[in-house]
Amino acid sequence: MATEIKPEAEEFLTLQEIYLKAKKNLKMEIFDYFAGGADSETTLKRNQEAMSHFEFRARMLHDVSAIDTSTTFLSIPLAMPVMIAPMASLGLINPKADILMAKAAAHTGTLHWVSTRTSLSLEDVIAAAPDSLIFQLYWRGDNKWCKKLIKLIETLGFRAIALTVDAPMYGRRERDLRNRFNHRILPHGIQMPMDRTLRESTLTWKDVSWLKKKTKLPLILKGIQTAEDAKLAIKHGIDCIYISNHGGRQLDFAPPTIDIISEIVDVVRKRSEIIADSGFTRGSDILKALALGVKAVLIGKLAAWGLAASGEEGVVRTLELLKLELITTMANIGCKNINEIKPHLLRHSCL
Repeated sequence: MATEIKPEAEEFLTLQEIYLKAKKNLKMEIFDYFAGGADSETTLKRNQEAMSHFEFRARMLHDVSAIDTSTTFLSIPLAMPVMIAPMASLGLINPKADILMAKAAAHTGTLHWVSTRTSLSLEDVIAAAPDSLIFQLYWRGDNKWCKKLIKLIETLGFRAIALTVDAPMYGRRERDLRNRFNHRILPHGIQMPMDRTLRESTLTWKDVSWLKKKTKLPLILKGIQTAEDAKLAIKHGIDCIYISNHGGRQLDFAPPTIDIISEIVDVVRKRSEIIADSGFTRGSDILKALALGVKAVLIGKLAAWGLAASGEEGVVRTLELLKLELITTMANIGCKNINEIKPHLLRHSCL
């Protein structure tokens, strides 16, 4: 059944209004947990600032009276090239967070990525939105633990598995330290060790090979940041390379995601699909990433603000506004569908 948008969600006319309502609704320490970054938060700031490095080369006199934002990801139809990124501890915002995110994604014709750190059972989440979920794996246990979890993921009907590789050690998030905030107090839907040194800090490409052999699902590597690692991912048969700096929450002074897309696209040469997150906050940001060569963009904080502002309806409205911004930008640069978005539509800013 389609979600009915509540009047208060309909009243949001800009993404900034959703952000302000979310900030008002959340306790300071919870807002800081989702909004903050590692150490000096330089990467967090640069993720968004780097969007200004690119300008559009708009083409005129094209018939853009009918805009089509549909695309595919791993052969899965998407109504627009935007998905909801996996986020740990969403239960801090709403106890039914991943269910609401899944429903919102299904309503808008996209996918929700469920984190290993969900506070809900995977059975409950996928029951809310069958065929609309991808699983994000934090590999915290041994191979036996991982194999059991993979079997469950496959049995439940998840569409793919995304192994997070950019978090061998938890980033020092100083907002949380100043607030003395412990996000680990939430119950977890998946039982796993919390100590990263037991597994995540030991992961190598041999483990990627093992995981690839153990699952029938498409395998995604989340957190790739260099051409060298993209080449290795191709060598290991990875189905999708997920460019991410963890939203600036892990390694401070990691390069902004949008600035490293080109080098990865150049070496991948369409042998794997490429997606990205970190710093994409407007429809125009999404279009820039598409022009540089990614298949789709994922949003984390934006979706969290939608959830905090107005639950499921707030997430739906966030996705609707992003789509509206994307359509407006596409029309004004002369593109009527996603396939027409190419590198020639961008140039580096002189400012």
